[in-house]
This record gives sequence, C-alpha cells and structure tokens, in this order.
Amino acid sequence: MPLSRFVATSWQYLGVARFGSPDIVEGYGAAASAPCLKRRRDGKGVTFGMDGDFRTQFVREPAALRQFPALVLNADFRPLSYYPLSLWPWQEAIKAAVLDRVQIVAEYDQVIHSQRQEFRIPSVVVLKDFVKPQKRVAFTRFNLFLRDEFCCQYCGSKGDLTFDHVLPRCRGGVTSWENVVAACSPCNLHKGSRTLKQAGLQLAKVPRAPTASEMNTHGRRFPPNHLHESWMDYLYWDAELDA
Repeated sequence: MPLSRFVATSWQYLGVARFGSPDIVEGYGAAASAPCLKRRRDGKGVTFGMDGDFRTQFVREPAALRQFPALVLNADFRPLSYYPLSLWPWQEAIKAAVLDRVQIVAEYDQVIHSQRQEFRIPSVVVLKDFVKPQKRVAFTRFNLFLRDEFCCQYCGSKGDLTFDHVLPRCRGGVTSWENVVAACSPCNLHKGSRTLKQAGLQLAKVPRAPTASEMNTHGRRFPPNHLHESWMDYLYWDAELDA
C-alpha cells in the first residue's frame, strides 16, 4: 500500500484519537488557555502550524508521550516554539514527510503497520522551508503565566495560580498585559476589588507586554517533566553546565 494512502487510513486503523479542544486547560501546573500559533501557508499550498490544544494538553499529561508526538524544528534546527513546545501529532508528522515538507531526523521505536508495510513513527522532524518566527505574543492566560514565570506577583508563591486585574475592572481597569498579573488565590481574595495601596500589596515587577524573545527565554526555563530522549539534542533548556 502506498504510504500516502496508508496515512489517510491509519487514523481509524490504529484508533488513536486526537486531543480535544478544551477552552481552559492546565499548563505547567497552572490554568491556561491553549495558545495557537498563526498558521502560515506557503506557495505550494501546504499549511505549517501548531495545534495549540494538542501541545497544551501534552504539557499537563505525562501519558501524552504514548500518543507519540513529534518535535517540530525550524529549518535552522531550533524548535518553532518553546511555549509550549512545537509539537505535531504523529499523523501530521507522517503526512508532512509524505509531502516532502519535512526531514525526519529521529524516530520512536514503535512502528505503525499497514497490511504489507510498517513505518517507524517520527519523533523529531525538521521543516525544509524556514518559517519566520512571530514577533507578536498573543495575550492568553498561558502566556500571561509564562511571562510572570508561574509566580504570584504579590507574594511569589507558585501554587494555586489565577490572574488578577491590578486596577479592578469595577474601577475602570482593562484586561491587558499592563493591568493583568498572575496571582495566587489567597492574594487575589485578599485584594478583592481594592487598589494595591488599599490592600497593602506591592507588585514584584511592573507588568508589560513581553517580547517573543523574552517568552522563548522564559519557556526554556519551564520544560515539561516528560520529554522524549530523542528530543534532548535539539532543546536548549537553561541548565547549569559543569565547570
């Protein structure tokens, strides 16, 4: 059976379901909405993009590695995104390989079977055409928590995170990068609809819109706890090097 035909039928053949699309999902231990990178269409009619729900769901479920996601690298062999990782379901990776849009550089031990052939599942793929990184950072809950490094901006705690309007909406505050911060539930409840001065709270830093470079830097500090070993050579997490 030709590979292209096999790919078209293997979704049902293996019974592997794609992740759903919850409106709110957890990311790195905190509630976050699933971000989606803007899809880009090249001149050959092939769309490159990241399935935001797939990637964010992967972050919170260690068992998601059983779905055999593929790490997607740009043509310069760097991940398209660190926040969350640029990942494709294995079906998308195989289809891109069939269309000669990616090069497979690493594979899982697992194989998928047709009646006459078997294929190794890709674990790392590289785009053959360079995709220019985005400069604008989408204003999502996940990116807000990542900007604030998953810490309450009032007390510094890292658990039970939500978000808070610095100037409450009832006092004219808007929902923007400059007026929304990550906050733990106790601090959020303590502040309520009061101003910082009235609540006796101080911000750890002045909130502002982050740059894409800053978000990539933050994202490299918060990798998922479940990374496939074949990805490690292509990920540059901020780990101390031995002298």
